[in-house]
Amino acid sequence: MLAGNGFTLIELIITVTIIGILSTAVLPLVQITAQRAKEHELRLALREIRTAIDAYKMASEEGRISMRANESGYPPTLEILATGTEDAKDPKKKKIYFMRRIPRDPMAIDPELTAAKSWGKRSYASPPDEPKSGDDVFDVYSMSTNTGLNGVRYREW
Repeated sequence: MLAGNGFTLIELIITVTIIGILSTAVLPLVQITAQRAKEHELRLALREIRTAIDAYKMASEEGRISMRANESGYPPTLEILATGTEDAKDPKKKKIYFMRRIPRDPMAIDPELTAAKSWGKRSYASPPDEPKSGDDVFDVYSMSTNTGLNGVRYREW
């Protein structure tokens, strides 16, 4: 008897079944890995923006940024962190930059939003449990209503 060079129908069915079972086990793992990557990107972006906001505040306290008596010393917009502001102590009035660019919120759904508009902004005058924008940018947060893998809403990060 000669052995056939192909697979039998039963071998093919078993192989396809095993591949199907393995792919259903791998798919959630791939989704979780993608979500973890976006969450890592969100953490980095929040840290970068918050560090720049703090640096702006410190520069204003040092007198390097001109401000009125009623201003908090926090940046009036996110954009100013990247576009820069004049150094009040420099005789040549060179600009101080706090960021190269504003990162986009990785959880933002609308691709039409600019990077600065993709973030929720909290002014210094607004309460922490009900952030609202105002005359300055004290903090930023994701406007996503989704929850992270750690069980905390992205908005609260």
